[in-house]
Amino acid sequence: MSRITHIEIDDSALPPPTPEIEQERRVAIFDLLEDNSFSLPPREGRAPAEGPFKLSLAIRDRRLVFDLKTEDDEQAAEFHLSLGPFRQVVKDYFQICESYFDAVKKLPPGQIEAIDMARRGIHNEGARVLQERLDGKAELDIDTARRLFTLICVLHFGG
Repeated sequence: MSRITHIEIDDSALPPPTPEIEQERRVAIFDLLEDNSFSLPPREGRAPAEGPFKLSLAIRDRRLVFDLKTEDDEQAAEFHLSLGPFRQVVKDYFQICESYFDAVKKLPPGQIEAIDMARRGIHNEGARVLQERLDGKAELDIDTARRLFTLICVLHFGG
């Protein structure tokens, strides 16, 4: 499969992220660039552009925009996804992350672990929603979807 080799997040119209959100973003980008699986399927009888890809993520007109270019900066694809299907899972994810960050400061390891398990479950749900929304547009594995979901959360934070 092809892969993503460069990621740009267009957050120019968003408020600055908190240190925790910025850390989540840095880790997700690092992990995504280290290991991902992302390709474009054939559409309308045409052969797809082949990777590796440069990805730009943005929220424009209340839609999530995936802008993909080849390594030579040729347009490969652009997807505009409704934010509606992501709203509840992003909200749940932020709430559980807030609980997790608070728990790390004051709760015993057993309670932290329980909150972390819930956090991972919600994160997996967000990745599943992303895979469903990209069905027929892009092919990606669950780990790539999880990391992209984290970046979508960062965009949602300001959007």
